[in-house]
Amino acid sequence: MPHKIGFVVVSSSGHEDGFSARELMIHAPTVSGWRSPRFCQFPQEIVLQMVERCRIRKLQLLAHQYMIPSKVEFYISESLPEYFVPYQAERFRRLGYISLCDNEKTGCKARELKSVYVDAVGQFLKLVFHENHVNKYNIYNQVALVAVNIIGDPADFSDESNITSREKLIDHYLGHNSEDPALEGTCTGKSDYISPLDDLAFDMYQDPEVAQIIRKLDERKREAVQKERYDYAKKLKQAIADLQKVGERLGRYEVEKRCAVEKEDYDLAKEKKQQMEQFRSQVYEQLQLHSLVDPEPVRRPSDLPLQPLAHSASPRHQQPVPSLPQEDRAPESQFAEPFLQEKPPAHALGPSQHSTVDLSLRATDLHLKTHLQSVPYDERPLPASRKQPAVALEPEKSDSDVSEAPRGGAAGEPEPLTEKALREAGPAVDVLGESLVAGAYSKTWSYREDALLALYKRLMETPAGTPKEELKSMLRASVFLVRRALRDIVTPVFQASLKLLKMIITQYIPKHKLSKLETAHCVERTIPILLTRTGDSSARLRVIASNFIQEMALFKEVRSLQIIPSYLVQPLKANSSNHLAMSQIGLLARLLKDLGTRGTGFTIDNVMKFSVSTLEHRVYEVRETAVRVILDMYKQHRAFILEYLPPDDNSIRKNVLYKTIFEGFAKIDGRPTEAEIRAQKKAATEEAEKRKKEEIKALQGQLAALKDIQAEAQGKEGPSVEAESQDTQGGKAAPPPAPEVPDNHYLDNLCIFCGERSESFTEEGLDLHYWKQCLMLTRCAHCKQVVEISSLTEHLLTECDKKDGFGKCYRCSEAVLKEELPRHIKTKECNPAKPEKLANRCPLCHENFSPGEEAWKAHLMGPAGCTMNLRKTHVLPKAPVLLPGKGPATAKSGTSGSKVGSKIPTPKGLSRSSGRTYTKQ
Repeated sequence: MPHKIGFVVVSSSGHEDGFSARELMIHAPTVSGWRSPRFCQFPQEIVLQMVERCRIRKLQLLAHQYMIPSKVEFYISESLPEYFVPYQAERFRRLGYISLCDNEKTGCKARELKSVYVDAVGQFLKLVFHENHVNKYNIYNQVALVAVNIIGDPADFSDESNITSREKLIDHYLGHNSEDPALEGTCTGKSDYISPLDDLAFDMYQDPEVAQIIRKLDERKREAVQKERYDYAKKLKQAIADLQKVGERLGRYEVEKRCAVEKEDYDLAKEKKQQMEQFRSQVYEQLQLHSLVDPEPVRRPSDLPLQPLAHSASPRHQQPVPSLPQEDRAPESQFAEPFLQEKPPAHALGPSQHSTVDLSLRATDLHLKTHLQSVPYDERPLPASRKQPAVALEPEKSDSDVSEAPRGGAAGEPEPLTEKALREAGPAVDVLGESLVAGAYSKTWSYREDALLALYKRLMETPAGTPKEELKSMLRASVFLVRRALRDIVTPVFQASLKLLKMIITQYIPKHKLSKLETAHCVERTIPILLTRTGDSSARLRVIASNFIQEMALFKEVRSLQIIPSYLVQPLKANSSNHLAMSQIGLLARLLKDLGTRGTGFTIDNVMKFSVSTLEHRVYEVRETAVRVILDMYKQHRAFILEYLPPDDNSIRKNVLYKTIFEGFAKIDGRPTEAEIRAQKKAATEEAEKRKKEEIKALQGQLAALKDIQAEAQGKEGPSVEAESQDTQGGKAAPPPAPEVPDNHYLDNLCIFCGERSESFTEEGLDLHYWKQCLMLTRCAHCKQVVEISSLTEHLLTECDKKDGFGKCYRCSEAVLKEELPRHIKTKECNPAKPEKLANRCPLCHENFSPGEEAWKAHLMGPAGCTMNLRKTHVLPKAPVLLPGKGPATAKSGTSGSKVGSKIPTPKGLSRSSGRTYTKQ
C-alpha cells in the first residue's frame, strides 16, 4: 500500500536567509518552507533524495500565497554520480510539469495545493521552478514552496539489496503495507489505496505531536481489526476522529501564537501558550494517552498555573471525549512504549528562534529527525485547506469564539451581556430570561450551543394551554436567537440553530395552532441568512445549509406559502461569490423537480428569466446547471419556453450554450440534431451521386447498344436510290430522315432540368427558357436568383441574400420568416414533413409526394401535380423535338427495347441535386 516516503534535501540552487530548502523536510502548520533568493535567475532547482529506491505514486506541492512559480517540472533519477553533480540533465528523466494559478481571484490570500498522480521509479527527485507570477506583493520576483509530500511504496521487495532496514523487511513479511479495512473510506483489497493520514493536508493542519499519536492509534486499530476486536477498533476510530479536531485546534493556536509574537504582543502569546498546554493536558487525561508519549513534551496539570486563564479554551464545557474502556485498555499495555524517540534537550530560545520541534516522519518505518531552527516571524503561515487537492485553497477562518473563554463570569457560566447586547436583545431577554440570552451571546461556542438546546427543550415542554400572545412572543424571541446562531461559523452551533428552527416550524406552531403568519415570519426572517450561508467558504456548512433549505421548502407548513421559490429566482448579484451562485442555481434545479411550476411559487416566467440570465455567469458550473433547468422546463412546457430564448439560427448557434440547448430541444422532440442532419445530408448526397454515376453508366451503355444496332441496320439496307424509288412507286412515302445528332452533341439544345429539346435552345434561348419557362425552376422572390424548386428551401436558409431573415420550422422543415416563425410553430397548422428517404416536400404547394428525382418531374410538370407552380399554369409546355433513337421521355429502337432519355446525363460541372442558382445578366 502506498504511504508517505521520507526524504532529505540534497541541494538547491539557492535560498533566502531563514528559508532553506531543508524546511521542506518538516510538515507542520507553522512551517515557512523554501524561498528562492531575491531577484534570482530562473529556473531554480531543488534535488530531493528519498530514503530508498521507491515507486512514486503521488506528489503533492503546497504553493506560497503570492510567491508562485508559473510552472514546476519534475525529474526523477535512479542514482547520482559519486562526485555528485546534481544538475547534469542526462542523469534525470523528465516526468512532466504542473502549472500553478496566479491567485488573483483570491487576492493572494489562499495557497494552492496540487496533487499529481504519477508512476515512476527512482530515488532522486528534482523540482525545477520557472518564473514567478507577477503581483503587487511579490516585489522581489521570488518563488517559494511551503511543503512537498511524496507518497509511494518500495520499488522491489524481492531485491534484498534495496531493503536497507531490517524493520522494513519485517514489515513487508508481516503485511503492514496491506490495506486497512478499519480506516474510514478505505477499499479493502485495493493495493493503490492511500491513507488520509499520509496526505499533506493532514500534517499541515495537525499539531505534530497529536499527529504522531493519531498514527499510533491507527496502528493499534489495525491490530485490533486483525484480532477481530471490533468494539475496541470502533472506540479507537472515534478517538482518532476526536483527536483530529484537537490537533487542528492546537495547530490554529500555534499559528495565533506566532502571529502575536510577530506583533510583539507577548502577553497574548503567553496566553495562547498556556491555552495550548492546558487544552493538551486535558485531552490527554480524557483519552488516557500518557502511556503513549514521552512525558517531556506534555506538561502535567500540576505544572500549570493555578490562577484562571484570561483566555482559556473550554471545549464543550470539558465534555469528555470518548475514552478507551478499562476492559479494553488493560490488555493493550504492551503497546505503551514511547514512540516519539530520541528527544533532544530543549534549546535556549533566542530572539529569532522558537522551541525546536522533533518530528518523526514515517518513511517505511525510518524516522528522519530534524529541528525547526532560525525561523523568522516575518509572515503569518496560512493553514492549507483539507481535502481540496489541485485547487486554490481559501484561507481557513479563525474562530476567535473558540479560543476565548468567558471574561468576568464565574467558572461554568457564560459572561454577562454587554450594554450593546442588552439593547439589541432586550425583547428576547424579557421573554426568555437573561441567563439563556447571555449563553446565546457568549464568546464560547459551547455556551451558545447549550443555550439553543435549552431553548429547544423549553419550547418542546411548553404546555398546550399557554395564551396565544405568550406563545407568539416566545416564538419571535426564539427566531431572533436563531437568526444570530445561523450566522455562527462554528458548525455545532449552526446545526443546533437548524434543529431549533425545524422544531418551531414543524412542531411548535402546529401543536399550538398558530396561524400561517407565524410560519411566514419564521421563514422570511431566516431564509435570507440561510441562502447566504450556502456561499460559505466551508464546504460542510454549504452542504448543510443547502440541504436544510431544500428540506424546509418541502415542509407542508412552508410549501403552501410559496416563499422559498421566490427567493431562489432572484437575479444573482454581480459581486456574489461563486459558491453562492452554484448553491442557488443548484437548489432551484432540485426544488423545481420536487415542486413543479403549478401553485408552488415557481412559474415559467420567473424560472426562465432567472435561468437565461445565469447563462452569462462567469462560472461554468452555474451555466451548465442553467442549461439543465431550461431543458427540464422544455420537457414540461415545450413551445412556451421558446419565447424566452433567441431564435434558432446559425449566428445564435455559434454560442455553445445555445447550441446545446437547441440540440437538447431536438432530442426531446425526437428530431435529429444538427450534427445528425449533416450526417444524413452527407449520406444522402453520397447516395445520390452513386445513383447518378450508375445511371450515367447505364445510359452510356444503352447509347452504345443503339449505336451498334443502327450501324448494323444501315449496313444491311445500303444507300440505294432504286430502292427508294420503288418504295415511292409502291405508294409508301417514307418520312424524311431527321438530322442525326452526334453523340458528343447530344446535350446541345436540351434543357437539363425539364428534359425539353428545341432548336431555339441556343445559349441565349436557354437563358430565356431558364428565366421564364422551365417548369422545374423558379425565381427567388427575395434575391431574384433562378433556383431549382426542389432546392428552394435550402436556398432560402443557406444561400439567399436574405437568409438571416429565415428560420426552419421543425414540423414542416420549410423556411419561414423569423418574425412569423413563433406564431407558425405555435399554431401547428403546417403539414408535417416526412423524412427525405420516404417523401419529397414541395415548397410551393407544401405537399409530400413520393421520393426520388423523377418524382419531382411528375409533380412539377404533370397535369395532376403541383397546383401552385405558376409557370405551369401560365406557360404552355412545348412538345419536345424527338431525335432518332433519343428523346427526353422514351425512345425505342428495333428489338432492343431500351429506354433512352428517361435518365438525362448532367453536363460536366453541373449537378442536378446541388441546388444550382441562375441569375440573368
